Amino acid sequence: MHKYVHHKTDGRQLFLYGHKPNKLTPLPDAEQGVAQGSHARWHPLRREWVVYAVHRQTRTFLPPKEFCPLCPSRPDGLPTDIPFENFEIAVFQNRWPSLSPRAGEAPRDLPVLTREANGDCEVVVFTPEHNGSLGTISQERRELLVRVWADRYQELYSRPEIQYVMPFENRGELIGVTMHHPHGQIYAYPFVPPVAEREAGSFRESPALLNLLASAKSYTVLEDQHCLAMIPPFARFPYEVLVYPKKFHPGPWTFSDDEVKSFAFMLGEVVRRYDKLFEQPFPYILLLHAAPKGEEARFHFHAEFNAYLRTKDKLKYLAGTEVGAGTFAVDALPEETAKVLREVRP
Repeated sequence: MHKYVHHKTDGRQLFLYGHKPNKLTPLPDAEQGVAQGSHARWHPLRREWVVYAVHRQTRTFLPPKEFCPLCPSRPDGLPTDIPFENFEIAVFQNRWPSLSPRAGEAPRDLPVLTREANGDCEVVVFTPEHNGSLGTISQERRELLVRVWADRYQELYSRPEIQYVMPFENRGELIGVTMHHPHGQIYAYPFVPPVAEREAGSFRESPALLNLLASAKSYTVLEDQHCLAMIPPFARFPYEVLVYPKKFHPGPWTFSDDEVKSFAFMLGEVVRRYDKLFEQPFPYILLLHAAPKGEEARFHFHAEFNAYLRTKDKLKYLAGTEVGAGTFAVDALPEETAKVLREVRP
């Protein structure tokens, strides 16, 4: 993998990743400012930090293809966030970040605890093509993406203020996507968020994911020598899928080449099966859970697809019991939905 670093005129960094070195000449950068200023406030009842970034109200929202900021720039067109005519995978600091190295000081005159939101938010563009998905890009490109994630994990964790890094992908307008171009994001937090902290606590007690391997047969969607994709017996969404390596890894930065290939294939195949299941693009949130800083010896890396369709035309909404109590109610058994998804042939 080759990595090219470009410093944008607005102060943000852009990284181009590829199988070959980038030899393209940068085009003129877009003349636009970077929104700044965010902070976190402590929620004393839920005991968690809430991040406030009011500038995000005016961020780009569902632009038409000709104004897409994630497409490559063209010499005869409007400049985009990526001032190059082509690329394989591009990563750049978000223009509208919730967490930022330049977040600034938090207000101190509030009736609750506050803190700076000095982290980072990055955009990961999977392909220069405006249309597509993790299921339609090539296996070679997906493998490159896994290596990109590993590189971003290592670089962001090298910063002393970063305590947790989470790559994710939101897919589909039904769950709030604001740009159609195939892409994901990476949030780098100056604290460990509550879900990651609870998972870390579980892994301190036992190797929970390794323990599942012995009883995974009824819940398996697909597997090979290196990785398993399953609808877990504790799934909170009818078609929720968990993908993880069969050997312990704190994150993808410790994967072997074969594990990179396996994990990349699993992600693409899950998306292809989702899309074939109801013959339409399936809305989901893909979350990568790697070890928080200091938990590398116990935390088992895994990816989680929160899948928001329960039938072809019905969403799994988070309603009163899920939002108010944090207790999910699911109207399909994991062993049954696993059988359905296992038998889908894209």
